[in-house]
Amino acid sequence: MEDIVILEWTFAPPDYFEEPIYIKRDDYVMTIGKGRVEAQISPEIYDKETNMRDRLHNMLNDRFLGVQLFSHKPYELSKASMYCLHPDGRKDITIFPEPLVIKVSMGEPDIILEDKDGNVISDSRKERVEKKKEWAELAERYCQDPLVVSMLQSYNNAVNDPDNELVHLYEIRDSIAKHFGGDSTAQRVLGFDRKQWSKLGKLANDEPLKQGRHRGKNPGALRDATEEELREARSIARDLFVAYLNYLKSSR
Repeated sequence: MEDIVILEWTFAPPDYFEEPIYIKRDDYVMTIGKGRVEAQISPEIYDKETNMRDRLHNMLNDRFLGVQLFSHKPYELSKASMYCLHPDGRKDITIFPEPLVIKVSMGEPDIILEDKDGNVISDSRKERVEKKKEWAELAERYCQDPLVVSMLQSYNNAVNDPDNELVHLYEIRDSIAKHFGGDSTAQRVLGFDRKQWSKLGKLANDEPLKQGRHRGKNPGALRDATEEELREARSIARDLFVAYLNYLKSSR
């Protein structure tokens, strides 16, 4: 047994990923569990890369942002604590303190559908967990693309700033339009539905909604967006994100 560097994070809610995730890379092994993440690294590798702690934290946070895009739920991720585990069991501990605030929200009920013989034909929890893994991996894979980073941050802001949710969701459409040089070009290149593109603009810009962008145009006549309107705006924003990821895949 050799010395091993251990990085640990805590996060909330502890069931954000719902099931454990194991990640193996050439320079580290990471396990995401219930409210806790552990990365194991060889001391030689860790000492050679001075910013490795920050790199792994950013990679981990990208995974959380990917899940958030699917679940639309806030999360809190601590900075990593670090210790070196020696073969005799001794630990050299280094702690980087970071406040952790827990935000509680109700989850969706799990639904399992079976046929008359008891065979499972639909398991909402299994499907949801697999979708979270997929979105987390996509976010990590494309986190070097500036537009992906920008869109994930806009969606994160939409989750954590609900009073301006439509403002932040519209930023996703706006950043894509600017990237491709205009609305029509973006729609054509991404093959995105024009009606859906326009619908997000209408919700964010034209409807007299308190969460929208042009509240001054409707003084005294504002209302809260309905849950259906917010769900539709979120769905279009996610579809735009997926359309751009598909564009990146086809370009490589």
